[in-house]
Parts: sequence; structure tokens; C-alpha cells
Amino acid sequence: MRQLEGTKCSFLVCLGISIIIFSFIYLRTRTPPELKPPPSSSCKPFSTACKTVLPGMKKGVNWYRRDCQEESYILNSHFLCSNLTRDLHFITRPLSRTEELYPLAFIVTIHKELELFIRLLRAIYMPQNVYCIHVDAKAPREYREAVQKLVSCFPNTFLSSHSETVTYAGFSRLQADLNCMKDLAKSKTDWKKVVNLCGQDFPVKTNLELVQYMQSQQWRDKNMTPGVKQPMSMRYRTQRQYKEIVGSHVAPKGRGVRKRPPPHNLQLYFGTAYYALTRPFVDFVLKSPIAHDLLDWSRDTFSPDEHYWVTLNHIKEAPGSRIDGGWEGAIRAIKWRDQEGSAHSGCKGHYIRGICIYGVEDLPWIISMDSMFANKFESNTFPEALDCLEQWHRNKVLNQATVPIEPSWLLAIHSNYSNSSSYFNSSAGE
Repeated sequence: MRQLEGTKCSFLVCLGISIIIFSFIYLRTRTPPELKPPPSSSCKPFSTACKTVLPGMKKGVNWYRRDCQEESYILNSHFLCSNLTRDLHFITRPLSRTEELYPLAFIVTIHKELELFIRLLRAIYMPQNVYCIHVDAKAPREYREAVQKLVSCFPNTFLSSHSETVTYAGFSRLQADLNCMKDLAKSKTDWKKVVNLCGQDFPVKTNLELVQYMQSQQWRDKNMTPGVKQPMSMRYRTQRQYKEIVGSHVAPKGRGVRKRPPPHNLQLYFGTAYYALTRPFVDFVLKSPIAHDLLDWSRDTFSPDEHYWVTLNHIKEAPGSRIDGGWEGAIRAIKWRDQEGSAHSGCKGHYIRGICIYGVEDLPWIISMDSMFANKFESNTFPEALDCLEQWHRNKVLNQATVPIEPSWLLAIHSNYSNSSSYFNSSAGE
């Protein structure tokens, strides 16, 4: 009898433990760990200005970034790459057949602001693309190691095989892009066009929109290098010789030291240093004697990346060239100080070197410009601007997806997080 009573007690204990375990499992499945609300101490609600200036952000609803520690995750965690894509919300599958069939290449030159780079890479990352990251040789060792740690988790992302000590307006800035181009030319990925970025850029168009734009009738098989024949006001850059004070600045070599005319009787153009180039054009840049001669001639000019690409894109020998092209091409949304009152109504953040560091109230203008990317952002001075644009962009990306959305791809959730996924699948068009 006592044995029977003992058996009954053991059974009841086991039953109770089983109920507790299954209840825990049930609650865990009802509340996915990926969607747990962030601790209030780490992530604040989005600025109310987000809901005022951006479409798709419902008024009266408090949304939280799910993670606010991207930099510390890379610096301090002994993470597994298998967890990183989930924890930092990287998209892990092509979102449409259109994008899968048209892989892009990206060159990203960076030297500071690790958090900004992580968020930029997350925004532009797609597994079918390929990414070359150029870290300035003068960047701190810890910074380079952190970037290496991040990119090593992605098979389609790598550091440039050679790093330059980049000087503002110097030849080293052009050389950094060329170093990555040489690496990308060896890539097994059949990328169609290459786009260059800096660490303070952020996308406005989604990857799908970039592909559609580059495949449009105007730009199909064409290079995008906005610029015009070199105006008189810019000729000082190429008529005099300059020297690069490594890592510091560019200075004239001396009074009266003038340059010979450009090789091959080339007409010089002046334009943006940013571009979208076809793969055949990149091969031309790397192999053509004309391109090599212009490159050598440009070594002692001022800011050569603002004449090199656009000049080559105006000669008939270059694949995908636009001989009669001008400022066409929505490459960047930039607020220049000297264009205030004409191209825009002023910078809501502040100007550095005549370029606006965006505040949150600049976002409606950025979106209205419908450019591929916007420049410039700083995470320390105006963090709300990047927070809002990043969420708006990811919201748009997920709404355009033709595959099921994984919970880890969500960047932000509402405190009533069980409804977050359905919200982000329906609100981008509001």
C-alpha cells in the first residue's frame, strides 16, 4: 500500500513538472523571443517628429527600436556569426526575383563612426550582392578589427585588399575606389553595376528600387556620372599642381607650377565623385591606356575623383558612356550651403564644409528628392534623423518583398509587439 502511495505521489510530481514545462514552452511560442520589447533603458521611443515628417509612421503609436547597441555588440560580444544576422536584423534572402537576377556591387569607404557603418551595411545588404569595404589606413586598429569581425560573417562582403591613407580632396580618395574595383573585378558574383558610398551615406531607395532605376530605359547599360564640361571656376583644380600632405590636406606645390594639358587631348569634365558604373566600364578603367594615362596625369590635381569618372564617361571608347550627358542621375540628396534658397530651404541640422548634416526635419526634403542615397548623417549630433530614416526605409523594403518576412528583419516594434509584424506589412504606403 505504501508503495502504491509513493508511486501516486511520484506520478503527481512528474505531472506537475510536466505541466509547468509545457506551459513555459507554450508561452515561449506565443511570445517569440525575437519580438520581445526592448528594455526602456536602452531604446527610447522614436522622436515624435518621425510621425510628423515621415509617411507610414502612425500618430499616437509609440514605436521602439529593437536594438540600440549595434556598436557594443560588435566590440564586446563573443558572438557567433550564425546569431549575428538575427541579432542585428540583416536580411538573409533575396526579396524578389528581379533583385536576384540583377546583383549589385558596392564600394564603401569608411574611417569612423562604427555604428553608422553597421546600420548602413544593414540597410544596403542583400545576399545576392557583393560589398568591398575600404577602411582608411589611418583608422584606429580597434576600428579596423571591429569592421573585419563584422564583414567576416558574410561570404559576399570583404575588406579591400589594400588600404590607402585617405586625404580629403587628395588622389588617395580616388585610389581607394580603384583598389576596391580591382578586387570586385575578380569577384565570382556576376554583378551588373557598382555604386560607391561613404560611411555617412544612407539609402533612400530600396535595393529593388535601385535595380529598377538602373534597369530603366534611361540607364540600362549606361554609366551614371553626373557632371558637365569643366567650368572656368573649377579649372584651378587641374591647371596647377598639388601635393598631398598625407592624411591631412592637399596644398599647391608652389606659385607658377602649372600642369601640362590632359593626355589624349581629353576634354575635362567636372561632376560628382559618386557614380553607378557598369561592369564593362570598370574593366575599361582597369585596362585601357586612356584611363591609365588620365589616372597618372590626375595624381597631382585637386580632388581628382570629381573629374576622373565623369571625364572617362564622356569618351566614345568607354562602354556605357554618355557623351552628351549632364547632371542627370539621382545619385545623392545633398544640401549644399551655397544652394540654400534655390535648391532647398536650408539645413535643419548644421553645415560642415558647406554640406548639411541632416536633422530630422530635413527628412521630408530627402524623400521628395527621390535620390538613391542621402548624404550626410552623424549618429552623435542628430541621431533622430538616422533613426527615423532607417525605420522608414526598412518599412518600405519589407513592404516590397515578395517572400515571407522573417521576424528578425523587423527593426522596430510597438509596445504591443504581438501586432508589430502585421503593421510593418501594411503601413509603408500610408
